[in-house]
Amino acid sequence: MASKSAKGSKKEDASLTLEAITALLQQHGEDLKSELMLSSKLDQVRQTLEEQAERVSSLELATEDVGQRVASLEDLCAALREDNAKLKDKVTDLESRSRRQNTRILGLPEDTKSGRPTQFCSNLLCELLGKEVLPTPPELDRAHRSLAAKRPEGRPPRPVILRLHRYLTKDLIIREARKRRTLDYKGASLRIVEDYSSDVLARRAEYKDTMAELYR
Repeated sequence: MASKSAKGSKKEDASLTLEAITALLQQHGEDLKSELMLSSKLDQVRQTLEEQAERVSSLELATEDVGQRVASLEDLCAALREDNAKLKDKVTDLESRSRRQNTRILGLPEDTKSGRPTQFCSNLLCELLGKEVLPTPPELDRAHRSLAAKRPEGRPPRPVILRLHRYLTKDLIIREARKRRTLDYKGASLRIVEDYSSDVLARRAEYKDTMAELYR
């Protein structure tokens, strides 16, 4: 009887061992499966990181290229700005030279003319400044109103622009007009001034108070 019970216990131990082994194998298989799934996920993450690294690298290269282009554009803009300033100064100088023999009559009422504008303005200068300054009517190349639209009644009339044939005559007229400041013509107060370009006028306006003090 003892031998039979021993044989039964051995069979139970063997069956228990097989069941344990089977369970362990199943557990091991599940662990391997989870490890494989984790490994595949890690591979996906690694691949994603590599793709992101490549994108970051390409973005860095693109940023460097854009930075170089921006730097070259800034250099080009600085050169163009310098050239533009030189060209503006040159244009202002050329315009000022073309106006050297010009004068402006301010305050002359609109439609005040008789005959040819050059002849009328030449006689007008003699009348305003007198024979002691202009013994004979000065020679004018051109005489016309400024190109602005005719101003409504009550507004100051457009200036009259004169181009004198001789610069010395123009200089004499300007010097005499500065001494007298205002000139009377049929009840209207007139002024004779230099014909400056808009850029020169803007620059002179910055020193308006100083110039007025110097004139006084």
